[in-house]
Amino acid sequence: MAHDGAIDGSAAGHASAVPGLGALGPVVERFDQWADDQLERLRGNTVADTVFTTASALGDFSLVWHLANLARGATSERRRDQILLLAALDGAESLIVNQGIKRLFKRTRPTVDGDERYDVRTPSTSSFPSGHASAAGFTATLLTGWDGKRSAPLWWGMASIVATSRAYVRIHHASDVVAGMALGVGLGLAARRVLRRFGRH
Repeated sequence: MAHDGAIDGSAAGHASAVPGLGALGPVVERFDQWADDQLERLRGNTVADTVFTTASALGDFSLVWHLANLARGATSERRRDQILLLAALDGAESLIVNQGIKRLFKRTRPTVDGDERYDVRTPSTSSFPSGHASAAGFTATLLTGWDGKRSAPLWWGMASIVATSRAYVRIHHASDVVAGMALGVGLGLAARRVLRRFGRH
């Protein structure tokens, strides 16, 4: 089974566009291997396996964020009015990342189907950046902006678990996750600025 940093021959022609190759390749690959080694210490632990495999599955198609959106909307009229807005923004973020940015990169995944110990959905897009991580960073940024700093541990705790789960099940390199989270935060901050201009923040 391939490990983080493994790149097949089909990626050779995309060296200039693939994180982990080119001038910064060795640094990124060492980080990915180090992160994988740390996660391997947790793999096999019943609680960790359950938490991260469940988080990875719930992150598919941003299901966890749609469920959180609905649950949050039931707590107040203001939040109920934000349900459709958040759903639309999450959909837009997904299109930008999965149908836009990911197409610019051809990074192979650390494994084809994820770690053989875990049952995960096989994605069809590039490994870089992680869509689960970008959606997590994006939604947590928006929800923390709406709900205030006191909500940060909840939203960012969820986001961190979902994002980390993708490296845990070896369907993403750790650097994919870091880049995805950073991208999501950037898009979230941009969305907050737009919403503020239209009085929706």
